[in-house]
Amino acid sequence: MFTGPRGHALTLTELLTRAETDALLVLHRGLLVHEQYLHGYEPHVPHFNASAAKSYLGLVAAVLAHEGQLDRGVHVAKYVPELAGTAFGDAQVDHLLHMGTQMSYAGRPYDKALEAQRYFAVLAPPLRPYGYTGPATIREHLATARTTGEPGTAFRYENGNAEALAEVLRRVTGTTTSTLLSEMIWSRLGAEEDAYYLLDSEGTEAACGGFSATARDLARLGELIRCGGAIGDRQIVPEAVASTIVSGVPDGYPHRVRFPAAPPDAPATLSYHDLWWIPNDPYGSFMASGIHGQRLFISPALDLVIVHYASQINSPSVPQVPLIQAFLQIGTHLRGS
Repeated sequence: MFTGPRGHALTLTELLTRAETDALLVLHRGLLVHEQYLHGYEPHVPHFNASAAKSYLGLVAAVLAHEGQLDRGVHVAKYVPELAGTAFGDAQVDHLLHMGTQMSYAGRPYDKALEAQRYFAVLAPPLRPYGYTGPATIREHLATARTTGEPGTAFRYENGNAEALAEVLRRVTGTTTSTLLSEMIWSRLGAEEDAYYLLDSEGTEAACGGFSATARDLARLGELIRCGGAIGDRQIVPEAVASTIVSGVPDGYPHRVRFPAAPPDAPATLSYHDLWWIPNDPYGSFMASGIHGQRLFISPALDLVIVHYASQINSPSVPQVPLIQAFLQIGTHLRGS
């Protein structure tokens, strides 16, 4: 039994129904102990990951920094000269990795919900309001950001940080985001299916949230990280990167941040490092998270990896299911058995 959003006891079936779940995969000690699909979703079909994609980008950036190809302390404009004078160009790479920029777009007062809509309008012309004359590409959108506060002094969850970081990585490596993720990680996982990104009109990947993959392949990524970046005797992600996602929150950054979907008066109980969410539980857990209930949850001390795909309604009038608590309850149950 689980505790639901209003404190009611729920079975697993009821909890998944409340969460609008499309898929739930649970790996314990490397074994697939539960695999379930709902709403017509099937194992071979890639599912939209939304902002969980930010964490995969953060993983790639952390590997490149570990290998010396990327300098976290360098200002972004050094890598992307076109962003000089913008909020992102004035920030350091490490600021992007910790949502540490303060900005407004095109002179508008910053509003998270409005800026999310504006970002979608950049990606998809059918979503543009009547008479839209704004940016038509991700790069044009980033160029309109102006600094409103000192970088690295506060946490503000904003898609532009991930998009600016993706542009930095493209310049550093000379390749696309999809090719970079494929060559460094995806093609080495033993993935069953291709993953893919949404593109803007220039063919640039929507790195902050346009990624789709099957639940099984995402579970493979989670298991790779849980095992210190290795599959058997093959080290794919440096162990130093995989093992410091939780412990690597640098000094000067908030160690308690509020989850984007949480109400304004909710306590800040999570940490954030290299675009990964850290619940600060006793098990060293961390996760990639998307707005509609997409989660890759990794808990090393519980030997646990969970993939949850959903299509949740994002509205203050629809209570969010406490998925993190449910995942931990599953993990402690498995450990006990």
